[in-house]
Amino acid sequence: MLMKNLFLFLLLLNLVSCIDTKKVVYFNDIGNKAAIQSLAGIESVISSNDMLSINVSSRDLQATAIFNAPNLPMTPSGAPATSMAQASGYLVSSEGTINFPLLGVLKISGKTKSQVENEIASKLIESKLLFDPIVNVRYLNYRVTILGEVARPGVVQIPSEQVNILEAIGLAGDLTIYGKRNNILLIRQVGPQKILERLDLSSSKLFESPFFYLKSNDIIYVEPEKAKVASGTRGQQLLPYIISGVSILALVLTNIFR
Repeated sequence: MLMKNLFLFLLLLNLVSCIDTKKVVYFNDIGNKAAIQSLAGIESVISSNDMLSINVSSRDLQATAIFNAPNLPMTPSGAPATSMAQASGYLVSSEGTINFPLLGVLKISGKTKSQVENEIASKLIESKLLFDPIVNVRYLNYRVTILGEVARPGVVQIPSEQVNILEAIGLAGDLTIYGKRNNILLIRQVGPQKILERLDLSSSKLFESPFFYLKSNDIIYVEPEKAKVASGTRGQQLLPYIISGVSILALVLTNIFR
């Protein structure tokens, strides 16, 4: 009788210590089927401190070369052969401009890559510098920073130039079991201001958020659950497993001495 009561007590204690799975499940408000209209914009706009590769091509290779010179890596004159080359590309200034060969200063912040491509191509044609040019713009420093309760926190480089928050978290190895899925902090620089937004990964409304798609230099911080903060020792983290083991042992002993 004593062993049976001990088993029931330990089993009840084990059930109380179990983790609520709803807290660690993404989008638990979605049924078996769902169709969600995303209102988030996909193409990012260019902002200050972006490093861009702007490649111009046309039938006249010699006339085109001057526009592509800033894309080539440069080594400072007089530097030893082992010196690292300086970063190539067009750096968008704090005023949101670049200095493009022969066209001068161009205001490009707040515009998408396709808009800048069309604008430069049109100016080259209007200035009769090139005939039927093709302009291709790419980011050279598209990255996001992921901190907190993820498997691999750090800076993530995004070669595709388009990433949503789920993909970014996946690149960081996903959230740990202690990460708060309903209170993700996103920090975004917009001009002189920093925008702070809270995102809930447990809700399907995330897909409708304008912050679902990330922008270059966004910062994501995953807060720890209170259980992680409170658990200061390894023994506390292993307590549920210890209780489970004792419960199984009690069940075995109950069957033996029955």
